[in-house]
Amino acid sequence: MSFQNSNADLEELERFLKKLFNNSKLIYILIAAVVLIAGLYTSFYTIQPDEEGVVLRFGKYHQTTPPGLHAKLPFGIDKTIKVKTKLILQEEFGFRTSGTQGTRTSYSESDFKSESIMLTGDLNVADVEWITQFQIAEPQKFLFNIREPIRNIRDISEAVMRRVVGDRLVNDVLTVGRTEIALEAKELTQEILNSYNMGIKVVSIKLQDVNPPEPVKPSFNRVNEAKQEQEKAINQAEKYYNKIIPEARGKAEQKISEAKGFAEAIVNRAKGDAERFQSMLVSYKKAPQVTKDRMYIETVEKILSKLDTITVIDPEVEGLLPIYNNTQGGKYEKK
Repeated sequence: MSFQNSNADLEELERFLKKLFNNSKLIYILIAAVVLIAGLYTSFYTIQPDEEGVVLRFGKYHQTTPPGLHAKLPFGIDKTIKVKTKLILQEEFGFRTSGTQGTRTSYSESDFKSESIMLTGDLNVADVEWITQFQIAEPQKFLFNIREPIRNIRDISEAVMRRVVGDRLVNDVLTVGRTEIALEAKELTQEILNSYNMGIKVVSIKLQDVNPPEPVKPSFNRVNEAKQEQEKAINQAEKYYNKIIPEARGKAEQKISEAKGFAEAIVNRAKGDAERFQSMLVSYKKAPQVTKDRMYIETVEKILSKLDTITVIDPEVEGLLPIYNNTQGGKYEKK
């Protein structure tokens, strides 16, 4: 029974194949249509606004294409790798962002101390957490010039940060030197990436938390409190200095101005006396006796004007007591 069924199936298949070969033109049309559709489907590709396309022809780099619709050779001759070149990527050191809860981002740092614990220039230890942000500037270099580029970026960033922190004192690292450290680390990281020709642009390096290790935190906090007290005392001293010194300078300038005014007055008075003497000398040369008389009269007037009472006694009168000598400022004069 089964043998008869098998013969019937073979006969049916044979009739189908004969019918199919009799319609070979239709087969060619179908094959051509499939090939055409596949060719059209593989001849175009789209690059998104935040991407660039790296085109490989027979597995070799051919070109980089910007965002938009582009054509390529079909059937896998050209292959396109899309790279997010406008996206800012980041690598975290000393911690990992674990998720967002409401408006706050939670992160974990318990398992990554080996990345953040580093030695400073004065042989102290600091716990430095930071973020390296970068963009893929040249996607063909990023894809083909180096193996495992992200791992290399992490290794370079960590090595540079340890070098920069190792050149500074622990107080600078923990307090005022954070901005300088981030800037210097960014420049050095970019130089090394450029030397490796990786096609990476470092956007920024941001220090997150910089703290002393947990065992020495209490001592460090006490040191900071002492420094704050010191700065407070210095600020108070500067405030007192800024109050006293300008006042003293003002008084000194006032004294100097008064002295200069007095000096100018004395000089001017001396010049006036000299000019008056010169004019008197000219007059004396012209009329000596008249000038003598006038000078005598002026001198007597000047002296007598200072006395309230004057008593004049005839010199020929004898035996008169000088009873007016000390009365009301008067003066006895015998003539």
